[in-house]
Amino acid sequence: MGSTSEFNRRDLIKRAAALGIVAVPAMSVLSACASGGDDGGGDKVSKGQKSAKNPLAVNDSAALDVVIFDGGFGDKYAKDAAAQYVKAFPKTQGKVKITSTQKIQSTLQPRFNGGNPPDLVDNSGAEQMDFGTLVSKDQLADLNPLLDAPSIDDPKKKVRDTLRPGVVEMGQFGGKETWILYYAYTVYGVWYSKSNLQKLDAEYPETWDEMLALCEKAKKKGIAGWTYPGKYPYYLPFSLYPFIAKIGGEEVLRRIDNLEPNAWKDPAVKAAFDAYYELYKRGYVLKGSPGLDHLQSQKAWAEGKALFIPNGSWVENESATQIKKNPNFQLAVGAPSSLSASDKMPFGTIWASGGEPYIVPRQAKNPEGGMEMLRIMLGEKSSQNFIKQVSSLTSLNGGTTGLTLPPGLDSAQQALEKAGKNIVNPRLQDWYVALQKEKIGVGALGEMMAGRLTPDEAIKKIQKYADDTRDDSSVKKYKR
Repeated sequence: MGSTSEFNRRDLIKRAAALGIVAVPAMSVLSACASGGDDGGGDKVSKGQKSAKNPLAVNDSAALDVVIFDGGFGDKYAKDAAAQYVKAFPKTQGKVKITSTQKIQSTLQPRFNGGNPPDLVDNSGAEQMDFGTLVSKDQLADLNPLLDAPSIDDPKKKVRDTLRPGVVEMGQFGGKETWILYYAYTVYGVWYSKSNLQKLDAEYPETWDEMLALCEKAKKKGIAGWTYPGKYPYYLPFSLYPFIAKIGGEEVLRRIDNLEPNAWKDPAVKAAFDAYYELYKRGYVLKGSPGLDHLQSQKAWAEGKALFIPNGSWVENESATQIKKNPNFQLAVGAPSSLSASDKMPFGTIWASGGEPYIVPRQAKNPEGGMEMLRIMLGEKSSQNFIKQVSSLTSLNGGTTGLTLPPGLDSAQQALEKAGKNIVNPRLQDWYVALQKEKIGVGALGEMMAGRLTPDEAIKKIQKYADDTRDDSSVKKYKR
């Protein structure tokens, strides 16, 4: 495992790529790739004998070529899984190659263009290959054979039935094929310190009235209620989007994702925007927040200058240095507070989704081996190994039995259990990164929270941004 600072940089870069901070021109990636038809034919290894122990018919003596993004998660978890692979297929001893790189695109583009890609790729980081291009150019293998195979731990269960809610859907692009398997799992919400709340004789506010009252109490003590990265205000949706769903139902987010007319004019959006704007109006937001980046806002929050921050479960590692200065910090995540008794979804509704995207190239020589490696990684042994090494959950549902989790990760796991089926996974930031980052985030939410736009003005701007995206023929559209 890399150092904390390596994890910080790596996770930032990963999220930057996911949110569009790092712009990778879509059509520059794999521009010379073959588009359909050519599957590498004669270069592929012959399939093995399908059996209960080998449901994917892996060639038990064929080489396996795996490329891992070299970031804070490191590659040890993958090498450990590869050791399990070799144990299952002893004839592959010395033939399983794990390569680590931070330059995924520049390293792999020539291989994809030449029809000689690896068998499994952790497509992450600043040089993440564009998924839309990979899918549209028919460069990925459908992972449904893996998902329909029996799990490593319980042959009576398919792999797909062992995964957390929404993981399979994230890897789909409007069809039944599954092109991506997200291995890590992130919980988003309102992050806070239990001990900081205890100093105010408070617990996490389950209603918005309680939230405002607590922020007022904190203000009188010279403490802000909230902070956020004003330079990157697309962090705000990490708690705002599930708040909208809680108020108006998950259907509101679905209409927003589908770019439906007037989706942003739903009363639930207005109610959520009004609530957040009130934090600004009442002076409950840390002064200077509009000028802070993610690390600066997290530092101020970790130092106790603000009670709450919208963020994801990576914050435990990213703010570890500051948090350790207060050994009684008791990091935790809260779901959006209830706005009123008429909310459509219960308290506990939260946003959680997959991260660390794995792909099996269609032209890989040993695609069955690549999928089998993923099947092993999605077993409890590999999953727990990953959790212990990098303090991140995996997409395996549960998988933490017997583990002692750090406070934030333990809280995230508890939040998932409390949420049950009430987990939302908005796709806007995956499908329309420019709309989410530059328009909704910087152009509207950031302006509203800085007091430069009213909620009504912000909604009007966002609706126009969404309409423009829907009407732009150069942008591929997706539905859910």
